[in-house]
Amino acid sequence: MLPGFPEAQPVEGLIGGIMIGLAAAIMLLGTGRIAGVSGMASRAMLISRSGTPWPIAALFVGGLIFGAVVFSAVAGPIEAQYPPGVGWLIAGGLFVGFGTRLGSGCTSGHGVCGMSRLSPRSLLATATFIATGILTVAAVNLVGKGW
Repeated sequence: MLPGFPEAQPVEGLIGGIMIGLAAAIMLLGTGRIAGVSGMASRAMLISRSGTPWPIAALFVGGLIFGAVVFSAVAGPIEAQYPPGVGWLIAGGLFVGFGTRLGSGCTSGHGVCGMSRLSPRSLLATATFIATGILTVAAVNLVGKGW
């Protein structure tokens, strides 16, 4: 247990981080492409016509879903808390989608793959993600709507 973080799971986080890094390295070394989930998802759903070949993108996205199903079967369901109301979830999804297109990538593409390559664009994008997240949490808590 970590002081101040009674529900933290550092070993599980370390294992997950190693697995994400390994997947990103395999993708980059094997295909020469970045393992950005938003780009892979748009390619798998045929929204984007460029980038990773469709079969690889579809297998990548399918593997994410399959991995979650296997984990749930082994470890049991994960308890999650969402903000009240479906509207907030839809609005959040739309904002994330817009930001992903505006920023030419998502947190996995910029934060994991881009930062590991010291890409200036990814360093700036990741700093923007973090700053925006901090400001959003502060604003939500300030108006008393935190959860």
